[in-house]
Amino acid sequence: MKAEKISLENAKENKLFYFVANLIIYRESDHRCLILKRSNEEKVHAGKYCVPGGKLEWENFDLKSPTRMNSDVYDFEGALENLLRREVFEESGLEVESEFYYINSVGFVRPDGIPVMMQKFTAKYKTGEVQLEQGAFTDYAWVNKDEVIEFDCIDGVKEEIIKAINLFN
Repeated sequence: MKAEKISLENAKENKLFYFVANLIIYRESDHRCLILKRSNEEKVHAGKYCVPGGKLEWENFDLKSPTRMNSDVYDFEGALENLLRREVFEESGLEVESEFYYINSVGFVRPDGIPVMMQKFTAKYKTGEVQLEQGAFTDYAWVNKDEVIEFDCIDGVKEEIIKAINLFN
């Protein structure tokens, strides 16, 4: 029997977590990647440089419009890719190419006790001028492998930028 609505009623408490995805945007013309400086008002990693990303939300699973029905299961193909495209545009005003390449994953527990599973990817810059999301970011930079080490980034971001640049070169 297929679900009638999204619910936590049957969920197992020890299996609940946020799903987060980040995208390293690689600009082929000069072999640089975009980093964004988080606002000093952010609860976590305030004032540090990061890459665009965000959480998958229930509204991303509209049971009225799945991409297909798989027996009695609602499928939402491309949910991760759609999340990344949306977050990149909201946070930076940029568009990226359609191919995504896996970088790594990190599981962590936030200061408020919520467990998180984060997947990190890279894609090539397609078009647009950087327009930072108001209130969320205060600065940005396009950096190469040598320049990124000079920035105060969230742990792991520098290494992931280097990995992304190496992947495309």
